[in-house]
Amino acid sequence: MHDASVMTAERFAEQTSAILASVGEVIDGKADAVRSALVCLLAEGHLLIEDVPGVGKTMLARALAASVDATVRRIQFTPDLLPGDVTGVSVYNPVEREFEFKQGAVFAHIVIADEINRSSPKTQSALLEAMEEKQVTVDGRTHPLPDPFLVVATQNPLEMEGTYALPEAQRDRFMMRISMGYPDAAAEALMLRQRDTVNPLQAIRPVVGAQDVSALIESARAVYVAPSIEEYAVALAQATRSDPSLHLGASPRATLQLVRAAKVWAALDAREFVIPDDLTDLLVPVFAHRLLPARGVHRAGAQPVEAALSQIIERVRVPVATRA
Repeated sequence: MHDASVMTAERFAEQTSAILASVGEVIDGKADAVRSALVCLLAEGHLLIEDVPGVGKTMLARALAASVDATVRRIQFTPDLLPGDVTGVSVYNPVEREFEFKQGAVFAHIVIADEINRSSPKTQSALLEAMEEKQVTVDGRTHPLPDPFLVVATQNPLEMEGTYALPEAQRDRFMMRISMGYPDAAAEALMLRQRDTVNPLQAIRPVVGAQDVSALIESARAVYVAPSIEEYAVALAQATRSDPSLHLGASPRATLQLVRAAKVWAALDAREFVIPDDLTDLLVPVFAHRLLPARGVHRAGAQPVEAALSQIIERVRVPVATRA
């Protein structure tokens, strides 16, 4: 491992475990969702949470921000939201006789884009440009966004009236899509007891700083990926492109983000190398939202895209040698 990653695998696991435990105190019984959000942060991706209202989507992002001592801003996407509300605008200062840039809501370490499908495509694309470039350009001047930078976007999959569905090219910008789901009975009862008396977010104290997060990101980048594992990732992606039950397969960006996420997944388990299971564990959350089923494809008891991915995992040959 190169010099940028002085942090040991054990130290990485120790710091990330502290973050997961801190967020887990607020988000009861949703360890998978919490882990996915942390993977996106450390793999420099973005997270799309598709779920019904009131299951803790915003709370998850706020708890993560509080645990890593990061700034957080929430943007409620509405039909009248303008691109300048997201990115910022140039305002004329009559005293200085020049234009000043006033930062928009996107200037934070963690940005919560609530109900992203409620705003116009023009406003959506302003956010998506910031996600891709990690900078904002207004009136020919470029303004870098904070580092680290994570967008947690939410949308309600049921209420589609008056919404602008994210096009496939824009869904492709999100590293992972997850669903929180309802809490179990015990977690919901605990929430009723606790939240009448205190806001759980107020009890969270940062367990790492923004500088530590940058070190964790550098460390995850240095996780070793054997050539056979890279070939396995490409084979999984190519299988989606030739599958007759899928109309649209995974993009090269999807393959790249699968490997990036797998590096963090491995590091969270205190490993310095990626194994095939890291890729298969992440295949559905990283690939499913980018794919489209072929017309007329319906499988009983399963979503057609998820079912196709399950078959691809069974079909594609797993490499035997995982370390070169």
